[in-house]
Amino acid sequence: MTSRERILATLGGRKPDRLPLMPITMMFAGDHAGIKYRRYATDHRALVEAQLRTAEAYGFDYVSCISDPVREAVDCGAKARFFDDAPPAPIEDDALLKDKATLARLKKPDPLGGGRMTDRVRAAALFREKAGDLLVEGWIEGPCAEAADLRGLTSLMEDFYEDPGFVRELFEFAVNMELDFAREQVGAGVDLIGMGDAAASLVGPKLYEEFVWPYEKRMVEALHVMGTRVRLHICGNTRPILALMGKLKCDLVDLDWYSPLDEAREKMGPGQALLGNLDPVRIVKDGTPESVTAAIAECHRSAGFPYIVGAGCEIPRGTPPANLRALRDYARAGRNGPQ
Repeated sequence: MTSRERILATLGGRKPDRLPLMPITMMFAGDHAGIKYRRYATDHRALVEAQLRTAEAYGFDYVSCISDPVREAVDCGAKARFFDDAPPAPIEDDALLKDKATLARLKKPDPLGGGRMTDRVRAAALFREKAGDLLVEGWIEGPCAEAADLRGLTSLMEDFYEDPGFVRELFEFAVNMELDFAREQVGAGVDLIGMGDAAASLVGPKLYEEFVWPYEKRMVEALHVMGTRVRLHICGNTRPILALMGKLKCDLVDLDWYSPLDEAREKMGPGQALLGNLDPVRIVKDGTPESVTAAIAECHRSAGFPYIVGAGCEIPRGTPPANLRALRDYARAGRNGPQ
């Protein structure tokens, strides 16, 4: 099987020749290629080069357009801090929607309008040209994460209680914008869209079910109508919402290390493809090849099939290469069923 075939077989519930390997790398990839992160996040050519070099060096089955969560927000007019060698970050105390009335005047940015979203679409197209047999992943923000970038995380959390109507209007804006963005990445040739909704782990199960889940569900269904597959990644502790996440019917659920994989399998059912979920710092960065191998074997045993090898979140910069090679070697060992 090719790398792309291996991942698609797993997502489709068919046994691959071996386990796919799909860890998230951003700063690690930039460091591996000797590229400062400002350039990685702002020049699609640098991102593509770093991803391809990292995938080749460590035997990954995919490459990804992911770099940071503020592409869409910046194109909307939000302020962000850019650093020489760290990811861009929103300026929370000067958020674009600090005044809620601004939302009524806010226009969706054109994903092909020459901004940061366009740069990601160009990355997708360049990957399609150069990635060969690797699966190509695009990326968008989920409704809660994007709303937090536009409104400010603290203000958004207060809005759930003080102005739920505004939250719904903001989520509506975010969903429509993100689907436009995804459509252009799909058109550029990605095989799968990753959806990151980190802030969703902070709202609690009641608010998640009432506010966040319906919009995530709309996004997943719309992405499937586009003909693409969906990888969901929610950073943080998602144990209270695992069953709801399973009902989204994503092709792949990428779990952070707080959420046990055996619980996820029980609550999401036998057909849900799972990825993860090693502690990125304690196990992947600070462990040894032997402890990484033991930990990923336990993840695999807990998850059963379908399962894809990866960490709980981004592979941290400074991770010893031998530890990442341990993930590669485990995936290559041909173990494609429950252990």
